[in-house]
Amino acid sequence: MDALPIWLTVEDCDVLIVGGGAVAAAKIRLAVTAGAVVTVVAPVLGSQARDASTSARIRHLARKFSADDVQGKVLVFGATGIESVDAHVAAAAKATGIPVNVPDAPGMSNFIMPAIVDRGPVVVGISTGGAAPALARQIRGQIESVLPPRLGDLARLAGGFRQAVKAKIPRGLARLRFWDGLFAGPVAQAALAGDDQAARRQFLRSLNAAGAQAAPTGIVHVVGAGPGDPELLTLKALRLIQAADVVVYDRLVAPEILDYARRDAERIDVGKAPGKHTVPQDQINQILMDRAKSGKRVVRLKGGDPFVFGRGGEEIAFLDEHGVESQVVPGVTAALACAAAAGIPLTYRECAQAVTFLTGHGAAGAAADHDWAALAKSGHTVAVYMGVACAGQIAAKLIDHGMRPEMPVAIIENGTRDRQRVFAGRLDALADLILSHQIESPALIIIGEVARPALAKHAAPDVSCAVAG
Repeated sequence: MDALPIWLTVEDCDVLIVGGGAVAAAKIRLAVTAGAVVTVVAPVLGSQARDASTSARIRHLARKFSADDVQGKVLVFGATGIESVDAHVAAAAKATGIPVNVPDAPGMSNFIMPAIVDRGPVVVGISTGGAAPALARQIRGQIESVLPPRLGDLARLAGGFRQAVKAKIPRGLARLRFWDGLFAGPVAQAALAGDDQAARRQFLRSLNAAGAQAAPTGIVHVVGAGPGDPELLTLKALRLIQAADVVVYDRLVAPEILDYARRDAERIDVGKAPGKHTVPQDQINQILMDRAKSGKRVVRLKGGDPFVFGRGGEEIAFLDEHGVESQVVPGVTAALACAAAAGIPLTYRECAQAVTFLTGHGAAGAAADHDWAALAKSGHTVAVYMGVACAGQIAAKLIDHGMRPEMPVAIIENGTRDRQRVFAGRLDALADLILSHQIESPALIIIGEVARPALAKHAAPDVSCAVAG
């Protein structure tokens, strides 16, 4: 974030706009709408600026700008479109510590006007930091299309009842839950439909019912965060993250996904790295239980899918045993997402009719124990999670049980993320491939004929990767 997004109250405050053209007219209209007292300095006003300056709250000074004009103003706009004049305006404002904006000139400005979606008192501002104003306007159009026209009516209704809610419901989780339910229920439906009386009646019923309720009960949602790309989150996962009071997350959860959480939500990092289990599983279980029993909505975020090598089943069992309500929200697991991101099908009609997900992680760093003979059969794809450290052992086990040494393999490191790397080779060179390219977790290993096309794209030149036809 390159700038601090804030909303500045300018009602009855003095705002200076220098310029008389179409750009100045837009700033005049905006300032007046926000309740400002506006001084416009320009030798001549164009037709749009004249039309925008009919309010009694606007004073026009028909002359050139003087540095003294900025005195006593809370905001200044240099909107002449003449670079030398706008630079003079910006310098005068900055010299006296007054925020100044020059449209389409972020270098002269110390605040930026966003593209605005106005559903007063609900206002959404979109900014690209001055880098791409046209993009901000395009995003504004997309947001305009999904926000209900009467959203402001709902906000005003809620504002009128704020004091009553404060008096009726203790602050904290109970009040937060009340507002969440209100904005998702029949009160909102009536207000957005334009039926103000029905909305008020339903609001009072909801408020009276809420006052008689016991303290809110907590819940744990065990949520799959996917392989890393935030756009691979499910809609349900996104909604729960945004509503959570507490987010307990793993090492593989991307920071961009955590940004979806409320700013006031408690965030607890319980990430584990290979050989470094900084937060033991029993302690994680205890954190989930304690937060839920205190009435909080807890989201337990896990990379990929929580029920695929994610120990989600253990956490759910613990919570059930201790009487804590829990729900599971599936996520896109790494084998599916990483293979797709690398363009590798896990099954293919001519060469792979089955796929097995397995973990390479075993006790004391050894390869986990599997039915290697079954895995080594032809027509089978093997997708290995957590196998970087013991890849050589896995390859040796498969070869010992009949898989061809020249079987194609692919390794996808940081799959679906900006740092994704893909390498391909042959099974008997798997360990060398990992070592020579310093591949680290998270990485998915795909073993089988489905990886053959990857050889043409991602074969490592310094590692043997010739495959028999």
